[in-house]
Amino acid sequence: MTDAPISRFPIPDINDMPEDIKTLLLTVQEKLGFIPNVFLTLAHRPDEFRAFVAYHDALMERDSGVTKAEREMIVVVTSSDNNCQYCVVAHGAILRIRAKDPLIADQVAANYRKADITPRQMAMLDFAMKVSNDARAICDEDFDLLRGHGFSDEDVWDIAGVTAFFGLSNRMANFTSMRPNDEFYMMGRK
Repeated sequence: MTDAPISRFPIPDINDMPEDIKTLLLTVQEKLGFIPNVFLTLAHRPDEFRAFVAYHDALMERDSGVTKAEREMIVVVTSSDNNCQYCVVAHGAILRIRAKDPLIADQVAANYRKADITPRQMAMLDFAMKVSNDARAICDEDFDLLRGHGFSDEDVWDIAGVTAFFGLSNRMANFTSMRPNDEFYMMGRK
């Protein structure tokens, strides 16, 4: 464990947080055994924290033809492309757990094009990278390709939404110098 700061911004004392945020953080702590630093960092601005969590949950917890593991795969690839250490480490842990694969997060973070993934997942991640890096070039052929892999138009929206949301998240994590919790590094590896 390290004593390095988790953010360049002040971290509010949990007892001074608004009651709804404090309750959420204590619930997460009970479930995981720790509070992810993203929550502590974003609690600096409570209204934005609430909006962030609500949008995150709307994208990541909804029923979709894009599995929860695939959504985490999108997060890891997008975060790697955006050089976001916090999100690669934290969501890499979640991906390992959801995919039940201790290798997948490292593979897709380093180079998803060489990872042990399906052609469907490759098409999904290629599209996510296009959303992230060249969204103006998205065209009907992109939708046709994804439909050919079994994605519905709603699934395509999900891929784009997750990619775009984590573009914001990556930038905030980098801007705040958010440090990954040490606990994330070993999760899902054994």
